[in-house]
Amino acid sequence: MKSLGLAVMEILGISLGVDRMHYKKYFEDGGSIMRCNYYPPCPEPGLTFGTGPHCDATSLTILHQDQVGGLEIFANNEWQIVRPRHDALVINVGDTFTALTNGKYKSCVHRAVVNSERARTSLVFFVCPREDKVVRPPQDLVQGERAYPDFTWSDFLHFTQFYYRADAHTLHNFTKWLSSSKTIN
Repeated sequence: MKSLGLAVMEILGISLGVDRMHYKKYFEDGGSIMRCNYYPPCPEPGLTFGTGPHCDATSLTILHQDQVGGLEIFANNEWQIVRPRHDALVINVGDTFTALTNGKYKSCVHRAVVNSERARTSLVFFVCPREDKVVRPPQDLVQGERAYPDFTWSDFLHFTQFYYRADAHTLHNFTKWLSSSKTIN
């Protein structure tokens, strides 16, 4: 999974017109998180979510969903179902990668809905930088102002674990929190 994540990072670097190895090298010594999600059936699925609308705080998410489905993304001002395929993985950009691209790539707002009759499982692999690495876009992607201040993955992770539950505005609120905490110190 890590090799796949690094290969995707190389492709993303190419797509952005930066050195093809820039992001691959940046994440080579990074960490990762793997999680298995289980969503039991719910007789009234309209009353609950498996996970509410959010963007992943990590850099890249590689997801394998079972054939029950339940992943939805918010695009074109509506929720759209991501139909499961047994031969495919879903790859989402997260907030940390949004900052690493100076906002050129946007985090994917998504949610998981439950099924009324069948349990759902998904296997998720999150690609993260090393905790002490500074999150900063390459100069090639900065024309004028930076969209986000420098931060470390550990600062962002700490914010999401202790101060703010992930949603569609996590990176924006982290940026405000980071700016206000620096003026206090």
